[in-house]
Amino acid sequence: MKRRTLLTTVLAGSVAVLTPSIIRAKNEAKNTIIDSNVDLFRWPFRRLPLDNTDKLVQKMRNLNIGQAWAGSFEGLLQRDINGVNQRLAETCARYEELIAFGSINPSLPDWENSLQICRETHQMPGIRLHPNYHAYTLDDPRFARLLELADEAGLLVQIAVTMEDVRTQSPLLRVADVDLKPLPALMENLPGLKVQLLNLRPRSVLPAGIASRPNLSFDTARIDSTDGLAKLLRRLPSDRLMFGSHAPFLIPEAALIRVAESRLSDAELKFLLRGNAEKVLKSIQP
Repeated sequence: MKRRTLLTTVLAGSVAVLTPSIIRAKNEAKNTIIDSNVDLFRWPFRRLPLDNTDKLVQKMRNLNIGQAWAGSFEGLLQRDINGVNQRLAETCARYEELIAFGSINPSLPDWENSLQICRETHQMPGIRLHPNYHAYTLDDPRFARLLELADEAGLLVQIAVTMEDVRTQSPLLRVADVDLKPLPALMENLPGLKVQLLNLRPRSVLPAGIASRPNLSFDTARIDSTDGLAKLLRRLPSDRLMFGSHAPFLIPEAALIRVAESRLSDAELKFLLRGNAEKVLKSIQP
């Protein structure tokens, strides 16, 4: 498929905000986008335009996003993680586009049971972690144990490196980005474990060992500049990057604009917008 055809197909519905050179084309279901990074419900500190699930899903449909991996904003601060994941699973079940990724907090009692419920009761293909909001580091023995159990269960582990720029955070809740330095060594002992880093803003040099891990992938939500995607793909194989919008915290059109202006090849676009996520999901499907 030619680049223009691919872009006009997957971005139909958002053309007006992207570029006049992209012409509307007929939607093809097989070319819909997979968004690996959305959240449901309300951000704890302010209302967001798309924090209503109906509105969020309608926006996805307008942008030709046919599937979204959904975590829950409630998982950041609430202690009743099983209740959080129950609400998430029930909500996602009402929309064919949404796939639930449950929250796990290994600093809480009985978190192992919560992990089991995500996999066996809710049939979730993955979990989403927020180490910085849950006050543990990646060199914590509980995190290592969590990775082991996730590997045994065949779960994709998503780690949200950040949720909000530190400059806009409440002064009463300053949450630094997750320190990723211990992660490569932990993954070395778990060669089958699949991990995705969400909302990472790559600097000139990725953390040592990160780029070399074959089962470690990234999303596009926090990549800056129109050439940011192309620059990152020069350091990573094309199968290591998945589209992610961080909606509704960020507007999904922003991530799509970066893709539209990225000047990626036809093959890179196919893998980025759908192929890579589809391959990962098939490998971990319950």
